[in-house]
Amino acid sequence: MQIHQLEPGFAVTDAVMPDDLDEVARRGFRSVICNRRPGEAEDHPDDRALSARAAELGLEWRCIPVTPGEYSEADIEAFGQALDGLPTPILAFCRTGKRAVHLWAHARSREAGCDIPALLAAAHDAGHDPQPIREMLKT
Repeated sequence: MQIHQLEPGFAVTDAVMPDDLDEVARRGFRSVICNRRPGEAEDHPDDRALSARAAELGLEWRCIPVTPGEYSEADIEAFGQALDGLPTPILAFCRTGKRAVHLWAHARSREAGCDIPALLAAAHDAGHDPQPIREMLKT
């Protein structure tokens, strides 16, 4: 697991397995957002094992499954509500972290006074190409 902080109280990572949640809890995260779709890969038939382990560890769990590059208004709104409502720090994940970064960027870009260059720099520093985010935010 490669965890990258995008802003205070929020970080992203690649695919998480149930045993990884022990480390997530040890690192002090209080909430987890899963952006993987049920059945998208053999290592992710659904989120039941993950959500059960999160509950055992006292982690808040939220699943906002999305297809890469396909983010509806409802998905973005749900992600923004999770950012604003879940206990921090929050760790979001998908297979590579890209969907989590994109949803974060979409949600934060809608806030008054959002510093888009800083948002793009945070995505870049986390190892994600900011150009697709820049293009998505123009639409």
